[in-house]
Amino acid sequence: MLPPNWTPKVVAIDIDGTITDENKKLHTEAIKALRRLEEAGIPVILATGNVRAIVYGLWRFIGLSGPMVCENGGVVWHPDHGPPIKRGDGKEAQKAADWLSTQIEGLDPQGITTNAWRESEWCLSVHEDLSEVVRMIQSSPWKHYDVVRTGFAIHLMEPQISKGEGLKIALKMLNLTPEDTLAIGDAPNDLPMFELAHWSIAVGGAFESVITKSDYTSQLPHGEAIKPIADAILETID
Repeated sequence: MLPPNWTPKVVAIDIDGTITDENKKLHTEAIKALRRLEEAGIPVILATGNVRAIVYGLWRFIGLSGPMVCENGGVVWHPDHGPPIKRGDGKEAQKAADWLSTQIEGLDPQGITTNAWRESEWCLSVHEDLSEVVRMIQSSPWKHYDVVRTGFAIHLMEPQISKGEGLKIALKMLNLTPEDTLAIGDAPNDLPMFELAHWSIAVGGAFESVITKSDYTSQLPHGEAIKPIADAILETID
């Protein structure tokens, strides 16, 4: 599960599909596992496509200490490090969604509920036609945008936004390096942090593209995978 003779100094972990269960609800044993890592002195970074308001609530109530990488790296924040670092323009991404609705019949530009709090990107419903969205974006004023589908949304975002780039900023806040980092996730938007981190683990039920790129794949689905990973990390300390 982990490389020989290596203990991560920090764990970067996705939320949706990774510390949730098959019903998309928080997996309680996964939450306990993250707390155990923190108690052992290993900070946890939540690296997610979700918005800062939601991530902060989760971060606070779990009791984490690592910076938050929100909106796929479009927003990086820790309350002790000043204002959030924003790396994209959510209003411009919304304009792209509005334009798509004039080109693709039936597309809902309002997208998903959490767009109400988005600061750096915009999300369409996961049920929209991904191939058509990609095709139209490529011939639009936003042709430089990345279109990334997760299990929960289709993200419209500027090319400098990724979990990998956001994680670089978070690691600098902690004075740590990618070589110190274990990344855990399940979806294509996790791949940039997998490429950055020294070691990566895909939870069971992950996208096939993520399984292919991970260093290790858990046989346990979603949130069930986290406790054994934490156990393996803590055993290297003992």
